[in-house]
Amino acid sequence: MDKPRYKRVAVKLSGEALMGEQSFGISPDMIKFVAGEIRSVVELGVEIGIIMGGGNIFRGIAASSYGMDRTSADHMGMLATVINSLALQDALEKQGVETRVQTAISMHEVAEPYIMRRANRHLERGRAVIFGAGTGNPYFTTDTAAVLRAQEIHAEILIKATKVGGLFDADPVKDKNAKLLKRVGYMEVLEKQLRVMDMTAISLAMDNKLPLTVFKLKTKGNIKKFICGEEIGTLID
Repeated sequence: MDKPRYKRVAVKLSGEALMGEQSFGISPDMIKFVAGEIRSVVELGVEIGIIMGGGNIFRGIAASSYGMDRTSADHMGMLATVINSLALQDALEKQGVETRVQTAISMHEVAEPYIMRRANRHLERGRAVIFGAGTGNPYFTTDTAAVLRAQEIHAEILIKATKVGGLFDADPVKDKNAKLLKRVGYMEVLEKQLRVMDMTAISLAMDNKLPLTVFKLKTKGNIKKFICGEEIGTLID
């Protein structure tokens, strides 16, 4: 039997992860795949909180670069994360995983407001909890929201499941000899400006000694393998 290394984890999912091979929106096949990956972890008895991005629908910082007010753009980006959260909730429930969506911006008709104690209670009862709308504040990315929520639910590690296999010493697309960095320190990420997460998120994780790991989402079984002790991707601590 697979024996999990962790009891409670936080997973950051980018909006781009839900696009699949599309250039925009949500791929039905991809969201079904993601739901299956999460279900495999829940079946181990691991408590899981999921922090959603929204870049497949709208990215606030990109919109602000061509003249939109940053606060308005970020609020639109937060709403995009809620759309993704509801889509993932539906996909998880279709696979038999009891799920709750909590949002940092109140919208009672579609999701629960984010309440830390309620979120922890859901996790204790074996429900997957999806956190939408980032921190609820403009100028903060969903990476920062992921570190914040991971701390608040007392997750043992924050997993960033992304498009790449981890951190490399060079761009693996441009350099075929680029080597995977299996373990790096927070300060190295900050000093070398390794853009795996934004610098605010890394600093917050470092201040609170929250370990992070980065690996490829599309490789089937990766999340489960990591939680069961396999060394996958890059560990930042």
